[in-house]
Amino acid sequence: MDLATVDHLLTTTRSVRKRLDLSRPVEPEVIERCIEIAFQAPTGSNLQGWHFMVVTDPEKRAGLAEVYRKGLGTYRDFQSGRRPQYDENDPRLLQMQRVGESSTFLGVHLQDVPVHIIPCIEGWTQESPNQYGRGTYNAFYYATIYGSIIQAGWSLQLALRARGLGSSWTTIHLVHEMEAADILGLPDNVEQAALVPVAYFTGTDFKPAERRPAQELTHWNTWGQGR
Repeated sequence: MDLATVDHLLTTTRSVRKRLDLSRPVEPEVIERCIEIAFQAPTGSNLQGWHFMVVTDPEKRAGLAEVYRKGLGTYRDFQSGRRPQYDENDPRLLQMQRVGESSTFLGVHLQDVPVHIIPCIEGWTQESPNQYGRGTYNAFYYATIYGSIIQAGWSLQLALRARGLGSSWTTIHLVHEMEAADILGLPDNVEQAALVPVAYFTGTDFKPAERRPAQELTHWNTWGQGR
């Protein structure tokens, strides 16, 4: 295995919004192959309850884009008084501005992105068993449900990137998830995990993002203890 290639794929697969090529069609067989790869991801309790909704219909894409824009406004109102204060040297400070700008850009152009993929999972977390209380069965249930579909979703994004396709994992539309569910015709026992806009990306490549030092956020054996 070529570790340099693998490491490059893992460290440079970014959320792509502004660099999506909105004019180039995406071949259905490429999407299907990437979803086949995603199905090889780990799955909690071997449930394999994942589903992927692929949306190429222009009217449905427009409907999802409207739900996203509606959710974006609600989310910003909610976050206005809850945003954490970052140190001036924290790499997240500048990135937050860029993420906000690119999220706005995506909201304007989402209906033009040729493919929307909605990773879904069977089993409503809103109705998860809770008779054992927080930190016991509930933690297991949430981790099993979301842990399965999110890993499959990341595998999907890596497979797309390896084929020159950009994507981003966005949950903004879930602020109004039932409106999106109506557009998609989802049954009641299927829950959406995200909306992944997909298109070929422009430019040649991406680079690793600035992150907080891993060593500062890695704990050995006891919280706050280094190696």
